Amino acid sequence: MSYVIDRRLNGKNKSTVNRQRFLRRYKSHIKKAVEEAVGRRSITDLEHGESISIPNRDIDEPIFHHGKGGRQTQVHPGNREFATGDRIARPQGGGGGQGGSQAGDSGEGMDEFVFQITQDEFLDFMFEDLALPNLVKRQLTGTDTFKPVRAGISQQGNPSRINIVRSMRAAQARRIALSGGSRKRLREARAELEQLKREHPDDITGIAQLQEEIASLEARIERVPFLDTFDLRYNLIVKQPTPSSKAVMFCLMDVSGSMTQATKDLAKRFYILLYLFLRRNYERIEVVFIRHHTSAKEVDEEEFFYSRETGGTIVSSALRLMQQIIEQRYPPGEWNLYCAQASDGDNWNDDSPICRDLLVRQIMPAMQYYCYVEITPREHQTLWHEYEAVAEHFADSFAQQQIVDAGDIYPVFRKLFQKRMAT
Repeated sequence: MSYVIDRRLNGKNKSTVNRQRFLRRYKSHIKKAVEEAVGRRSITDLEHGESISIPNRDIDEPIFHHGKGGRQTQVHPGNREFATGDRIARPQGGGGGQGGSQAGDSGEGMDEFVFQITQDEFLDFMFEDLALPNLVKRQLTGTDTFKPVRAGISQQGNPSRINIVRSMRAAQARRIALSGGSRKRLREARAELEQLKREHPDDITGIAQLQEEIASLEARIERVPFLDTFDLRYNLIVKQPTPSSKAVMFCLMDVSGSMTQATKDLAKRFYILLYLFLRRNYERIEVVFIRHHTSAKEVDEEEFFYSRETGGTIVSSALRLMQQIIEQRYPPGEWNLYCAQASDGDNWNDDSPICRDLLVRQIMPAMQYYCYVEITPREHQTLWHEYEAVAEHFADSFAQQQIVDAGDIYPVFRKLFQKRMAT
């Protein structure tokens, strides 16, 4: 009998492999539940886990079983009502046993399989197939971006990287070098002993001398170790610096008086989704937060999401501030530049053409990707129409979408950052 012992190191999560297989199998159900959860969650609850429900009919496993019909022979124990040879009538309706209560004439339902996905799994499904467009590697940066590569053989190294073939080859070469002469003399002595025994079997002294020499040679050869630490060879692994993708995302949010509290909440939900996406998928990326009304100001994360400052609307102030920050801290030759702008589209009329000119002439030529989100249930405003002219000049790096309610945020986010096929 054979016994199979699972010694895989899996920590406390003994069913991780089965769980991942289950998540892959019912991926479509989970993604649908995640999309619905993103739309109904509050701003502070976007990154938590979620309970997923799957109809039982969708998780049924195919099985082989006997079909209905055929002739069956069964032996039942006797009782007071029946005697040997009695024939038992088939139950009415083709069912066996005693039925339960009467069926209802209304209502509909279905049992569901409910399970919980973790925070990491929730975010994995939320941001699957999403990526920053046009991300390129600019230069060698820092000391923490390395790729391990093989660099030959070394006599020192980690035991886990030992090269068995090279080690055995070195041991064989050492044994040949140390015992080659002794082995040659051993073969000659054995041949002389055989010849002496055939030709002069009475020469006891000569035979004894050869036997002592053979024993001495064999002992000398045996003292040569089969494997020595000198023979060990290791695969040498070195860290090779690789081009790093340095990127910065500018988040421009309109906080003017025309932006109602509900509109600001939708904008914050969009930016929180963007912030989670960047922090989860990209280690080396910087985020610059800019709030604007009649004037723009660079703020930290806390002030960006929770400050209640308001005023008029001059969108070009945010674009000019972003341009200044790029010139001072983020040279386009070294950084991938991205921008996400959210507004209700209401802008001072004379300022919208200025925004268009700033984007076309100064900002967009250095940008990898720029997305504009207009949060309004109304018709598109002047700013939207001016940005359409920008999209005509930069079709591959400029995108604009409209959000009406919370249910539009996640679909719009996926449209803006859907992973693109390489061309």
